[in-house]
Amino acid sequence: MPTALLSVADKTGIIDFAKDLKSLNWNIISSGGTAKPLKENFIECQEISEITEFPEILDGRVKTLNPKIHGGILAVRNNPEHIKQLKYHEIGVIDIVAVSLYPFEKTVSKIPKPSDKKIDQNVIENIDIGGVALLRAAAKNYKDVIVICDASDYNIIIESIKNNSITEDLKLSFAAKAFQHTAYYDSLIATYLTCEKFPVQIAIPLRKVSELRYGENPHQEAALYSNGAAKCKPVVVSAKQLNGKKLSYNNYIDLESAWHLVHEFDDPACAIVKHNNPCGCAESMDIKDAYLKALSCDPVSAFGGIIAFNNPVEENTAYEISRLFVECIIAPGYSKDALDILMQKKNIRILIQEIPYKKEEQSIEYRIMSCGMLAQDKDNQLLTDIKFMTKRHPTKEETISLDFAWKVSKHVKSNAVILARGSQIVGIGAGQMSRIDSLKIAVEKMKSVKHGLDEKLYPLVLASDAFFPFPDVVEESAKVGVMAIVQPGGSIKDGESIQAADEKNIAMISTGMRHFKH
Repeated sequence: MPTALLSVADKTGIIDFAKDLKSLNWNIISSGGTAKPLKENFIECQEISEITEFPEILDGRVKTLNPKIHGGILAVRNNPEHIKQLKYHEIGVIDIVAVSLYPFEKTVSKIPKPSDKKIDQNVIENIDIGGVALLRAAAKNYKDVIVICDASDYNIIIESIKNNSITEDLKLSFAAKAFQHTAYYDSLIATYLTCEKFPVQIAIPLRKVSELRYGENPHQEAALYSNGAAKCKPVVVSAKQLNGKKLSYNNYIDLESAWHLVHEFDDPACAIVKHNNPCGCAESMDIKDAYLKALSCDPVSAFGGIIAFNNPVEENTAYEISRLFVECIIAPGYSKDALDILMQKKNIRILIQEIPYKKEEQSIEYRIMSCGMLAQDKDNQLLTDIKFMTKRHPTKEETISLDFAWKVSKHVKSNAVILARGSQIVGIGAGQMSRIDSLKIAVEKMKSVKHGLDEKLYPLVLASDAFFPFPDVVEESAKVGVMAIVQPGGSIKDGESIQAADEKNIAMISTGMRHFKH
């Protein structure tokens, strides 16, 4: 009679699975916690302690770690010596191992990682040892043992047994899944327990969220994964899609950029992103005005763009958006009337992320390289060490605008030059090989649209994500009416830029930090 070992923390589907096995004349052995509901449902089974002739000890910490269990799993059936040893030690073979592990991920989601390195005992007790060992043993001997770590696979196994269609390829696929599962589980534990910022070895627990429409280009396949160890829940990865086609790789990249940018601001704000660069951004007292101001920065580039809001979208804003071809919208909410308007366009992707956004104080970001990966602190800082560099200091109006432009500069590909009036971007130059070229592009963008802003109320300011190695940006910006500049400072030629600013009566401040974005 074939034998199945059942030891599951999550009892979902186990009763029906066990009943099906019994109907197919399988013997069942189980751990004490699993045996209880089986017996309550009149399913005959042997407890593991009956097989091992040794009780579960240490509050259940040790129950399956025994040669009479692992010998029955790991014995190679076509190895005569293995079979001889099993008979000598009176060990029966085990043909199916079905395990669900202690809910470590669920446990730590409710218990924040401590800053004082004192780990909650409940977290420790939810680190599964025996279950992981069972899965790994069965997966290693997959040619002779079927390993199950996912309750959704119970029916597949039952149907395969009934149809006598269990192949080695099927068993191999379950073995690979088991090793993926234990690797993910162990990486969750390692990440939670690790206090080093950049440990010698690292494993990132990634779980597939969905297949994507395609990658950067239609000929590239792609998928979206979420980091199971991350606590930053109000992010694009966990946003809910309400409408539209499947998202692509590029959609997610742009949504991420727009979502992070728009949440630099406390008042209602809108960011429009195209090819991973903002083409418009504004902050206002209401969300419709923020959208219209963001759109006015570069309405041509906004065509087919990604729009993010930090406040719910209402009917009037939705009507304005509907007049433009838009790829995606993401916001913390939508009124019913707004959704009725937006959903008239079947292909527009509408995402909602309802959880209040909270910036991550300390977090690491990763970038894949060929056969490697880069890791660094996320760029979460702003204006830490302001210094006045010129004789004239910025006015109150200029200071407000400089602060706004500097926040936007952090989200624009370097070399970045941002032109702003009030809390509205009027020109962006991104990703050029020289800073002067970025300025020229920003100026051309600004000149292409009439913003109608009173220059006395809204003086033109400039933000640069890195220092000026030459005074040319200051000299050229003066020609278009720039009245104040914010830049990191730190160039050996700072003096030349400061002198040029003083000559043109431009106020300049330094931040003491740069915002390269590559």
